[in-house]
Amino acid sequence: MTFKTKESRLLLVLGSFFVANTILSEFIGVKIFSVEGTLGIKHFNINLLGVPNLSFHMSAGVLTWPLIFIMTDIINEYFGMKQVRFLSILTAILIAYAFFIVWGAMNLNSSDFWVNQQINGRMLNMDNAFAGIFGQGMWIIVGSIAAFLIGQFADVLIFHKIKKITGERALWLRSTGSTLVSQLIDSFVVIFIAFYLNPQYHWSWQMVAAIGLVNYTYKFLVAILMTPILYVVHSIIDNYLGKDLAHKLIKMAGRG
Repeated sequence: MTFKTKESRLLLVLGSFFVANTILSEFIGVKIFSVEGTLGIKHFNINLLGVPNLSFHMSAGVLTWPLIFIMTDIINEYFGMKQVRFLSILTAILIAYAFFIVWGAMNLNSSDFWVNQQINGRMLNMDNAFAGIFGQGMWIIVGSIAAFLIGQFADVLIFHKIKKITGERALWLRSTGSTLVSQLIDSFVVIFIAFYLNPQYHWSWQMVAAIGLVNYTYKFLVAILMTPILYVVHSIIDNYLGKDLAHKLIKMAGRG
């Protein structure tokens, strides 16, 4: 196969961004940030299901997940379920491969001159820093991969179920609707596996449910706000492909 046609180049670009953003999400996700602090507002300190002082502390992976789901829905719209499922499985394999390579890098014998370095005026053990950033636990890795795959398959299925009802109309409904449901699943699966099933933690189901709901609230709002961007991307692709080719691809994608 060559990438001489517009549709093949489009799929290559969309697929590349999809894979890159998903793997990026896994590695930057180790950083937890305060949404309220970033926005310069007071922490909400929500009490939910008996869990006190909950605020919007999110994984930095949320920076890329809206792009992942836009890519998912755009690929789904123009190339169909099979392409999204193939890319999702391939991406899960590549995530596991990336963590395997990182594990190998962590077990290399570090050079003496590299281990202790001064960063921003402080002495830092680079071995510990490297392990702290990249050395995510097996339960978290399994949880994130499982949540990704389940969320993706749910997104694809719901997208096409809605499309069968609406036809080519109401892109916002099938895209945002499928994202909202898949993110609901994703928000709870990763926490359940990584912190409830994981014997290193002793999270109650109330803790899992409360933190999952807070995380989902953030994702729900972002998904709604991202809807106009979906239409912008859709319009750019239609202009690139041309009206006739775009319509042909969308029609073929709707067949499965």
